[in-house]
Amino acid sequence: MQQYQTILFDLDGTLTDSAPGILNSVRHACRKLQLDMPEEATLRRFLGPPLPSSFREYLHLDENDTARAVAAFREYYPEKGIFENEVYSGIPELLRDLKAAGKTVVMATSKPEIFAKRIMAHFSLEDCFDAICGASLDESRADKGEVIAYALRTAGVQDLQNVVMVGDREHDVKGATRNGLPCIGAVYGYGSAEELSAAGAVALAGSVQELHILLLEN
Repeated sequence: MQQYQTILFDLDGTLTDSAPGILNSVRHACRKLQLDMPEEATLRRFLGPPLPSSFREYLHLDENDTARAVAAFREYYPEKGIFENEVYSGIPELLRDLKAAGKTVVMATSKPEIFAKRIMAHFSLEDCFDAICGASLDESRADKGEVIAYALRTAGVQDLQNVVMVGDREHDVKGATRNGLPCIGAVYGYGSAEELSAAGAVALAGSVQELHILLLEN
């Protein structure tokens, strides 16, 4: 595989297992709005895509109730859910090895940027990134393609020849494609190999160790 100089990372399901905090925050929103609690399979569909679109698509909420649900989610998440989270084994070593190899490492997440920065600071990983970029709280920047474009601008990346995105859901692959980038699918996260391959991932990593090999040992 090509040796990449700049690596963009998704956060949820790629760097950390954030499912407990996200799902508990969705449950809190459902209770606050007095909605029927979704089945576990529906809840897990919230892992990865932008939050407002998930409430609209998976719980069939209108725009007003979607805004109320997002607000309720954000009552729980910044105080509790954000830290119901765990870094995948091997990720700190991978990030530090990338930096030691002179790579440019950038985060591009659909999570609001303010939360992404708090999470990386909590796990003492903020220094592993040249830029930590995410969605805006006002949803003016929420689509993954927009987030990736913003991350490239923020990091000052102009030559896309040696840039790759790493993510665990089809939104990561499609967002990368819209920006002219290949994407490596993190199958150890929340998306399946089938989902990532169908979206156009150029390679799949079944573990963090496999991702390490793809990015540094080819």
